[in-house]
Amino acid sequence: MEKFSIKKLDKAFNIEIDSIASDKSISHRCAMFSLFSNETSYIKNFLTAEDTLNTLSIVEQLGATIKRDGSSVEITPTSKLSEPNDVLDCGNSGTAMRLFCGLLASVDGAFTLVGDKYLMNRPMKRVANPLRSIGAQIDGREEGNKAPLFIRGVKELTPFTYHSPVDSAQVKSAMILAALRASGVCKYKENELTRDHTERMLKGMSAKLHTDEDGFINIHPLEGNLKPLNITVPTDPSSAFFFALAAAITKNSRVLIKNVTLNPTRIEAYHVLKRMGVTVNFIEKENVYEPIGDIEVINNELNAVDVNENISWLIDELPALSIAMSLAKGKSTVSNAKELRVKESDRISAVVGNLKLCGVDYIEHEDGYEINGGRITKATITSCGDHRIAMSFAIAGLNSDMEIEDTQCIDTSFPNFKEILDSLY
Repeated sequence: MEKFSIKKLDKAFNIEIDSIASDKSISHRCAMFSLFSNETSYIKNFLTAEDTLNTLSIVEQLGATIKRDGSSVEITPTSKLSEPNDVLDCGNSGTAMRLFCGLLASVDGAFTLVGDKYLMNRPMKRVANPLRSIGAQIDGREEGNKAPLFIRGVKELTPFTYHSPVDSAQVKSAMILAALRASGVCKYKENELTRDHTERMLKGMSAKLHTDEDGFINIHPLEGNLKPLNITVPTDPSSAFFFALAAAITKNSRVLIKNVTLNPTRIEAYHVLKRMGVTVNFIEKENVYEPIGDIEVINNELNAVDVNENISWLIDELPALSIAMSLAKGKSTVSNAKELRVKESDRISAVVGNLKLCGVDYIEHEDGYEINGGRITKATITSCGDHRIAMSFAIAGLNSDMEIEDTQCIDTSFPNFKEILDSLY
């Protein structure tokens, strides 16, 4: 089991970072969506981390030809997706497993999706059940709730109108991908807008999607093939947020993070930091598939904050925000966040359990927690196999020293995290 020690940082820093990991969500989608074209897609700055490389490998197993030169990837799809002769390994990625359920539901053949020990215990019924309701054949452990998942693709899925009880970009994306091969127009609605990379990218590839006056996304079935992708994947704002947090908790420090997606569904955590008193500036530079630019974060005194809205926009950053809350003046609260319990770990239990070890005063709730801010003390914490937990408490170590156990999970999303962290000293 890999682990590392973080020492307290006794000086301010003022840095620009342009080497933060590329966006994981967009990289996954680039690989998958290329299969809907009949021409080569060109992707620059593809995230070369374990999870996204697993997705690239699955695309190759399905028949696509992959050419890689570092982080530049060319994907030439096949005219008909192949039935693989082995299982499709999604590693630690719930995004990959859930989206491939929707993509493969209408592909002729048999497909088995597996993952690591953590992914194999994450709930999949939230995707499997709505897909089954439109004719998909999906089975697995616990009646299809746990991987391995077995998919027997059907030729044509039934058009649907579905109002999701769960605000999840993964569920939405799976249903949209299935709808592209349905026999008529499909409608999908969520209560709160979740990250919308799927809609933006598919529209950019010429798919017909629009939102009606009742809030339903109308998805028209494919007529032929989509345009290929020609995209440079921006920096992942959720990965960048760890270094925004580092500046926020280190006196007199500043960071400028370069070439980040400024998609409103992805930068809510920065707005929460701003509400806590930190100076945060957004500098947009371009807007093709996604708005892209730089984010500047400057240290200031941290004050408590209540977080109860736009939770789906914060699901990856709340563990890091819990560190800021622990060092802020006053009592912070997180509520309406039950979705945290079904991520790479039960993030509510993982956050409060590790905060307890760090001497932080908290109250746990089923849908969140309360944190009485003040200080964090040195501790030995475990990541629970969750890269966000590992990196959040590593940043906390800048304030108080920290021992992090089970850190190999960081490689799933941010292989050079420790290298950048070390550069602050």
